[in-house]
Amino acid sequence: MLRLQLPFRFRAQSLHSRALKTLAVLEQAEPLPLPQNPKSRRAKVCRLARLAVGDGYLHRGKQAKIAQIDSERPLRVSPFLVDTFSRQHNYLRISLTERCNLRCFYCMPSEGVELSPAGHILTDDEVIQLATLFVKSGVTKIRLTGGEPTVRKGLVQIVARLNELREFGLQSIGMTTNGIALERRLPSLIENGLTHLNISLDTMDPFKFEILTRRRGHEAVLRSLQAALSSSLRSVKLNVVVVKGLNDAEILDFLEMTKEKALSVRFIEFMPFTGNGWDKAKMVPSSELLARIEENHPNMTKAPDELNDTARSYMIPGYRGSFGFISSMSDHFCGSCNRLRLTADGQIKVCLFDAKEISLRDQLRKGASDAELLQTIGLAVSGKQEKHAGMEDIDVVTNRPMILIGGTRTARRDHKKTASVLRPILNHVPSMNCAYVATRHFSSSTFSNAPADQSQARLTHMDPSGRPSMVDVSTKQPTQRTATATGRIFIPKAAYELVTSALPEDVRASSPLQRARAKARSKGDVLTVAQLAAIMGCKRTAELIPLCHALPLSHIAVTLQPETHTAERGSAALEGSNEIADPEDGTPHQKRAVGAAPRTQYSIVCRAEVSCEGKTGVEMEALTAVSVGLLTVWDMLKAVAGREMEISGVYVTRKEGGKSGDFARK
Repeated sequence: MLRLQLPFRFRAQSLHSRALKTLAVLEQAEPLPLPQNPKSRRAKVCRLARLAVGDGYLHRGKQAKIAQIDSERPLRVSPFLVDTFSRQHNYLRISLTERCNLRCFYCMPSEGVELSPAGHILTDDEVIQLATLFVKSGVTKIRLTGGEPTVRKGLVQIVARLNELREFGLQSIGMTTNGIALERRLPSLIENGLTHLNISLDTMDPFKFEILTRRRGHEAVLRSLQAALSSSLRSVKLNVVVVKGLNDAEILDFLEMTKEKALSVRFIEFMPFTGNGWDKAKMVPSSELLARIEENHPNMTKAPDELNDTARSYMIPGYRGSFGFISSMSDHFCGSCNRLRLTADGQIKVCLFDAKEISLRDQLRKGASDAELLQTIGLAVSGKQEKHAGMEDIDVVTNRPMILIGGTRTARRDHKKTASVLRPILNHVPSMNCAYVATRHFSSSTFSNAPADQSQARLTHMDPSGRPSMVDVSTKQPTQRTATATGRIFIPKAAYELVTSALPEDVRASSPLQRARAKARSKGDVLTVAQLAAIMGCKRTAELIPLCHALPLSHIAVTLQPETHTAERGSAALEGSNEIADPEDGTPHQKRAVGAAPRTQYSIVCRAEVSCEGKTGVEMEALTAVSVGLLTVWDMLKAVAGREMEISGVYVTRKEGGKSGDFARK
């Protein structure tokens, strides 16, 4: 143990004093013997730690002390739960479901998320089997998360079965919930072993609650919180995700909740996850919040933190409760992290911000022994990094959205009430090279270069019973994939001139054709609008095609090019009706006979190139982009040429990547 002889004492002026380098302080340390009795030893360590950090702001110094204590004491967990930085992992967070009864914006991407098939979610028996293995290996704390854990059927029974693991060393069973459906379930959960509860509530205002969660239920959450505070739970905490300009003005209101109640309020920095629109400007650093609080409560004091605690806690004299900060972004606590996560579909994640996962479910269902499962767990733990990436470098492309991990609060897409596929274009103007961040876990097969064996041909999206089914490619490794598609819309000359001319039409003109042209122009630039629509349609492919899933698209490039060419006969577009518009002036006349003299045809060709790094190809995305782009051209020009246009020749011209190899259509 070290005793730190500091040249000055840190005052509780601001959080910035925590920036003092740990090494500079440790240079002044000297050895100090510790009592042999474990209880006396721990008590003395805690006292010295409080002295060493002054008023508690030397957070990095605390992490260094924790690391030293851990290195001196014997292992209390299996070696498989110790990473290469000697961190012992005795805390397991288990996500019971991906579903939720709220739609919190910071958890759910705006385009929604694709839920895992029911057969991929861990069963109750599988949850207990894995939990038992972890507890026997040294895990002492389990927390149930989601989605929203209260929507999981059999939740009470799962808690009761976990409670039976106390004989193997389990000390606490916690749960993180949004509180919407908790009140009536809470007594039975406590009776069956629940000891710790975290409730998520980001605002005290019912109207803001609806904005944040896209649902009602503010009163239900408050009732659940009151029921929890009146219960025999060991600990009740309130999680508050702080977003600048939305709820950061309510910090002092939340503190008042701790005045008469034994409640711990924890302010959580807004964290980046796939599709949640994270912006550094929206994040309020904990140091800023602390400074605001200190202005109103200058006598606040640092509360002792538990070993491996994620929050730095404080108390206000005369208040029953406490408050703290989880500063994952501005001041991470990776050095003392003891957490592992088990997703609802059975993947082990060693870090919330690390996209890497290993499936325990697949091994479990193949009959793997406990020893084999532990080897896999050890492999995952050994790959844990010393710390996660900086806030602006965190992987929000291949990592899961928060809902599919399990954490502070989660939400999912409501497939029955999904938003319209193409929102008004002027309200949503995407970049021409779009980064799309939803994740596809299961998808369809891709093309094959070789001729199909008709004796073995089958529809890959049908199960053995003939019912529609997604193809499971979860065992595949993501690879770089690209697809290019093309298509064409044939239009009459009047429409072609409208598209290619830069001159505005005289709205006072009385000619029917001129009035039609003016109406078409009022919708905007045909090719630009069609290009934007194609990109938006590409990103929405999974919502249009039932058995497609959202892919992490990294590049979308769409072009629309007017073209003319000479045909030996009239195009089908000009032969599909008994009467067509004259290409020169738009007046109707009888169509020309097949085999007439060569004539000029007019068309617009649309090409789309789409790329991603995923487990399946992007051919459907490219085809959707072309189709939506051409349909938009049709819509923009229908006032001029509604009966004469024809869309044809939509197909994939090139595909790269994937097991089936590359191809180019000639």
